Amino acid sequence: MKSVTRRDFVRTAAFAAAATKFITAARGQSATTPAMPAMPTASKVGAAPVRWLDGTAPNAFGGATWGLPWPRGQHGADTSFTLKAPNGAAVPVQTWPLATWPDGSLKWSAHAVPADISLAEHYEVEPGSPAAPAHRLTASESGDSITIDTGVITARIAKSGKVLVPELSRGGKAIATKGRLVCLLEDRSQPGVTRDQAFDGVIDKVTLEQDGPVRAVVKLEGRHSDGDRAWLPFVLRLYFYAGGDRVRAMHTIVFNGDQNKDFIKGLGLRFDVPMRAKLYDRHVRFAGQDNGLFGEAVRGITGLRRYPGPEVVAAQYEGKATPPLSEWAETVSSRLDYIAAYDEWTLSQPNADGFQIRKRTKPGYTWLMSGQGQRAGGYGYLGTPQGGLGFGLRNFWQSYPAGFALTGATSETATVTVWMWSPDAPAMDLRSYHDGLGQDTYAKQYNGGLAITYEDYEPGFDTPMGVARTSEVFLDVCAATPSREELTQLAAVTREPAVLITTPKHLNAAGVFGGTDIWRPADRSTPARAKIEDKLDWYFDFYHDQQEQRRWYGYWNYGDVMHTYDADRHEWRYDVGGFAWDNSELSTDIWLWLSFLRTGRADQFRFAEAMTRHTGEVDVHHVGRFAPLGSRHNVLHWGCSAKQLRISTAINRRYYYYLTGDERVGDLMREQLEAARTLVKVPPTRKLASADQPGDVARPEAKGQDRVGLSLGTDWGSLAGAWFTEYERTGSELMKNRLLTSMRTIGAQPHGFFSIGATMHLDTAEFSIAPEGSIGFSHLASVFGLVEICAELIQNFDVPEFRQTWLDYCVLYNADRETQEASLGRSNRGNLRQGHARLTAYAAEKLDRQDLAARAWEEFKGNNRWETYEPERKRLEGPEYIRPVDEAAGVSTNGTAQWGLAAIECLALVGDTWPAE
Repeated sequence: MKSVTRRDFVRTAAFAAAATKFITAARGQSATTPAMPAMPTASKVGAAPVRWLDGTAPNAFGGATWGLPWPRGQHGADTSFTLKAPNGAAVPVQTWPLATWPDGSLKWSAHAVPADISLAEHYEVEPGSPAAPAHRLTASESGDSITIDTGVITARIAKSGKVLVPELSRGGKAIATKGRLVCLLEDRSQPGVTRDQAFDGVIDKVTLEQDGPVRAVVKLEGRHSDGDRAWLPFVLRLYFYAGGDRVRAMHTIVFNGDQNKDFIKGLGLRFDVPMRAKLYDRHVRFAGQDNGLFGEAVRGITGLRRYPGPEVVAAQYEGKATPPLSEWAETVSSRLDYIAAYDEWTLSQPNADGFQIRKRTKPGYTWLMSGQGQRAGGYGYLGTPQGGLGFGLRNFWQSYPAGFALTGATSETATVTVWMWSPDAPAMDLRSYHDGLGQDTYAKQYNGGLAITYEDYEPGFDTPMGVARTSEVFLDVCAATPSREELTQLAAVTREPAVLITTPKHLNAAGVFGGTDIWRPADRSTPARAKIEDKLDWYFDFYHDQQEQRRWYGYWNYGDVMHTYDADRHEWRYDVGGFAWDNSELSTDIWLWLSFLRTGRADQFRFAEAMTRHTGEVDVHHVGRFAPLGSRHNVLHWGCSAKQLRISTAINRRYYYYLTGDERVGDLMREQLEAARTLVKVPPTRKLASADQPGDVARPEAKGQDRVGLSLGTDWGSLAGAWFTEYERTGSELMKNRLLTSMRTIGAQPHGFFSIGATMHLDTAEFSIAPEGSIGFSHLASVFGLVEICAELIQNFDVPEFRQTWLDYCVLYNADRETQEASLGRSNRGNLRQGHARLTAYAAEKLDRQDLAARAWEEFKGNNRWETYEPERKRLEGPEYIRPVDEAAGVSTNGTAQWGLAAIECLALVGDTWPAE
């Protein structure tokens, strides 16, 4: 490569026009890749195709919301849209903007369809007047409540008090009442003594976020209280769709207790259900293994010594009203009081591999084991032929310990509790997993634990204060007991709700998420491309299978993956300091989402969705001293003392938010707007200056309350992601000005992104100018979303000095020593060179330099020549592990994520320049 000085670079570099070429996804699939359905295409300019994520329309449907991107300048922000079925029929739809381009044109729109539409295999969105729903949803407010009417059911939602949802009714009849949140606490504040306390969710604030005509959203915020103590903040969002009888509830808690005293024993959503039938016409249903169903009556009439008659037995089994007693065999009807009736029923899933169903006649009497299996379907029903409540918890066994409890089934009013944390399991234990191991100084922490177990420990930092968890609950307000087939369908769409989404081709053509500057649809048109595509599939499939084989499940764990493997004991390092849970390290989230954008695979979407839910909630402190920063990888998700923007970054959340319009994820991104202020109190580099010095060393001098020291990579990139997203969503001039000011002052740094020592003004985002010669090389600077967000910023804003500075960095990071020294006065052969190949590829495409394109592929191949390296997937059986599993000893999550991102982005940018073999 020709040596290039920074001065020459600045003087001679020219930027290629943004490419508009698109690559059509090949139909061929690898052996491990699920066959994809044919993707619909838009029939006219300005339209967008919409498809079902799983390829076919669902058997049961309760309404849906999805996001659609649009090319810059194509539609105004206030454009009305219509939804068309393949036969040209207009389908009712509600539309609202999610984001705009800098010119004010529409970038992302959100769309919602009613529950009672005729389901087609695919649809098309185009400008036009939307069709009105057959049942228009209405929302009205009174002094003390909000009423939602879908045209099928009516919900009354309180604005204050302990009863959040006073009533869910259908046809003027109350089906479920007194909806409330419950928390059972095992108080261990006194050593050796436990005290059980019951807390109810109490409303602090209610917001009607959307009011129809197709979709309504109500947000309830509050805390749990027992009258003396109010704690454990919650957010409960309720979703309704026109023509629907299903309510979607998104339930979030934020832990703000003392992990050494407050042990949550139970966490649930509870409703009362009026029972308007005789005991033999009261029906209990639980979804079992696979499509199995447990179905019994409160008072069973089968298996008796006397037979009531075939019509009677069939009716009870099928969940219908039994014939009048006069039509029963008198030998049974005259002895009903001698048949036991069961008042309480439970389904408990204490782990990922086993559930049990029990029932008993009343408190004080024994429980009967009614059924067992491995993984329950996460759905149940209690009611009569006159109506009842269906209830489901998504990711039921994946987020164990979960459960359902039915009480009072023999009374006039029964109670249903959906347990997000079942009291049948041990109480939540959020304590530290060790006592600090004597690490009472920075020197011990840095040269001790970090050096041996990769754990960055500091007393008081390994706290769950402020971590959150979101659960998804579904409630079906039924006019009668559903048939067994209908119940299995409701259970199926609870486990995997119907998702509408557009195609990879349309997403890429719209230019969102960096467009062709970052990714393009999967393409196997050449042997070289096919080989890389196959390996991309291999890595995803391996992690997808590892989640199941290694049981990466549980209420606080589901959605995350492990960081590093221990080949000696054939186990991921779940118990070794900083090698355990990954916590988004090196952009695992982004790798998964870009993989989905390219392929449209349903399994990739759901894997990435679960990770987004987890990493945005559990790995981030939402209240308390460290809010809103995230925690670096650790045995416990919150255990590391490195509280960092690179983990809480909005960049990881943008994909799911724009593809779904999810309000909770929107809240999480908004939390990050002022995150830099926490770094004033918790400096990320506080230990580095004292790493080689014994004893206690004072922290670095504070920068004051208006300035903060930031890295230009992981820190500023994360802030820029939050500011940019907020600007897209709202048009905020404050956010735009912060972006432009920070970009310009980064561009003014003497050594660009290699500069160290600059501080940022917290209000204006202006960086001070670092001293000449203050140069640093960090292999982590660009691997937490900086590459991806810089591509979008350059795409959206014309800031020449920033664009040039970023291209300098892209060329120089992996450059040879002579080139680095000519430009920077020093050199460094940085780590993660293979992952940084995508930076070289970006510069090659933008500068139209074939030498850089060739260099990018050489970097991507790596020292061991990538084309000859194939991870070995070995089956372990017998005494090597506790059950049959696969291992690939050379695979790590850091390497996988960075290799995957390099592969995706190099294919997009220099894919046509793969060197001849």
